[in-house]
Amino acid sequence: MARSRLTRFTTAVAAATAAVLALAGCQGGEPGSTTASGDTLTIGLTYTPNVQFAPFYVAEELGYFDEAGVNVELRHHGESEDLFGALKSGTEQLVYAGGDEITQAVAGGVDMQSVATLYNTYPAVLIVPDDSEIESAADLKGHSVGVPGLYGQTYFALLAMLADAGLTDADVDIQAIGYTQQAALTGDRVDAVMGFANNDAVQFEASGYAIRTIEAVDPEHPNLVGPAVSADAATIADRGDDIAAVLEAVDRAIEYIEQNPEEAVEITANYVPTLGSDEAKAQALATLEATIPLLAPLADQPLLTNDPDTWAAMAEFMHSAGLIDTEVDAESLYTNEFVPGE
Repeated sequence: MARSRLTRFTTAVAAATAAVLALAGCQGGEPGSTTASGDTLTIGLTYTPNVQFAPFYVAEELGYFDEAGVNVELRHHGESEDLFGALKSGTEQLVYAGGDEITQAVAGGVDMQSVATLYNTYPAVLIVPDDSEIESAADLKGHSVGVPGLYGQTYFALLAMLADAGLTDADVDIQAIGYTQQAALTGDRVDAVMGFANNDAVQFEASGYAIRTIEAVDPEHPNLVGPAVSADAATIADRGDDIAAVLEAVDRAIEYIEQNPEEAVEITANYVPTLGSDEAKAQALATLEATIPLLAPLADQPLLTNDPDTWAAMAEFMHSAGLIDTEVDAESLYTNEFVPGE
């Protein structure tokens, strides 16, 4: 069922520091009466517990996974852990990851596909001080840009932005600054930083530092796919019903979050130890509200659909940019078989 309205919700890329955590299912709220049966399906959420994973927390807390008939375990793993290592070893069956990261993994030989795209607007943006002379990607020539590292969605988005402007990485001073965007920009260490519209930009605004954001990926003609859910080939072949059940529950959770953002933050606080104060919850709510527009489905497509045109454009861009060594068939990167409403 496609949704044209989406006005509040989740995400941002989590903080860099992380420990390997196993998150036990926390039941609360008003779970349904249906009890799931069968083997556990483990979803890797990566990094530390964070509001970006609210759809999964809400689906578990409110019993949506149980009602869909699937046993789910949510597992957080640290940044030092290979993003797809647990998927390859069979410890996890589904993983939350960027579509571009999935593409790199497939090009590297990992037998997997995206089963759902969560964000239809790529979340990474260029952030500059409000009084900066930088107004567009073309203005970046000769300037310094801070990125967490030469990897991941912020780096991929910067390369896409430069390519669209006819520039290369040799035209700018790219600096790896870790997850210190606020300190680097406010301290004049760099002229601009790459961050997330629904996380870093929100934090700048909360601090009172005036900034502007510049789109890195054209929302009308995107060439990168943002956060998605991937599954290994064996799970797709053998547990399709469970994948469909997970996506049905996540779809319901997104709708709940849209309609009940404050309640969703309270649920998330049961999973995220840092959301103990009113101030922390207010910031999490701001992140939710900044995220919903990024999740809005493309016209006439159900929520969570993998858009073929975007995946094709991304596969082509990543190869031309040298982010993958071999060309990949875009249609091999995703499946919409399990998307609710397809």
